[in-house]
Amino acid sequence: MSTNIYLHEFRTRLQSVIIWSLAVMAIIFVYFSLFPSFADQAALLNKMIANFPPDFLAAFGMNGVDMSTVMGFFSFVFLFVQICLAIQAANYGFGLVSIEESELTVDFLLSKPVTRAHILTSKLLAAFTSLTITNIVVWISSFVVISLFRSGREYEVRTLVLLLASIVIFQLFFLTVGVVVSLLVKRVRNVTPYAMALAFGSYVLSAFSAMLGDTLLEKITPFKHFDPNYIIRNGAYDRPLVAISIVIIVVSLLGSYWLYTRRDIPAVA
Repeated sequence: MSTNIYLHEFRTRLQSVIIWSLAVMAIIFVYFSLFPSFADQAALLNKMIANFPPDFLAAFGMNGVDMSTVMGFFSFVFLFVQICLAIQAANYGFGLVSIEESELTVDFLLSKPVTRAHILTSKLLAAFTSLTITNIVVWISSFVVISLFRSGREYEVRTLVLLLASIVIFQLFFLTVGVVVSLLVKRVRNVTPYAMALAFGSYVLSAFSAMLGDTLLEKITPFKHFDPNYIIRNGAYDRPLVAISIVIIVVSLLGSYWLYTRRDIPAVA
């Protein structure tokens, strides 16, 4: 790893990290602050939810969960957090090597006495550090907001920890897949459409798999691998699906190093 490259990459993302962290924190506080009002009308809330079509409840991860409980309501909030984290991680993944190529500055970086493997390692560690900061903010915000608005209702801390711990692998999935896809594409001129497509595409696949009961679709989307409802209902991860995420991360990492060390880099004419 090159310390200079790592620090440069981290500093360039610092403003983005702050914005994403504040945005996710705001989502957690705004949505969960509504919990006391909903919980006080528990019977009415559950009756209202029961009137929604089953496909709608499945698409938004609301089926089979008591929304009047702390963790039941938090699972609904956490789904929106996952979408934000997916977009952030995918955005960093697609931009990891493609931004310098689109700006035609990568040849300057490669002229330094450092191997491509060291460059990619430094960039990946900087991106992971950035995502970890957002992850920490999610942890702190979740515990604080639940303490503030649970209105004396009990909840299982272990289940909340399991839910929050899933963020690391969830982030790595989108980060590494974003990197390998950006290296498979000739040139990524704008990372945002790619990041949005990967994040929302994965969510749509998860929604459709829940609606259609398609077990094949759920095998390729981390939204299903780390389904908040499953974790809360069972107090554990769906290990076979989590293993799929880990395999995809490892394959994406190995593929990224292989592609980057052999990639033709555009230079300034």
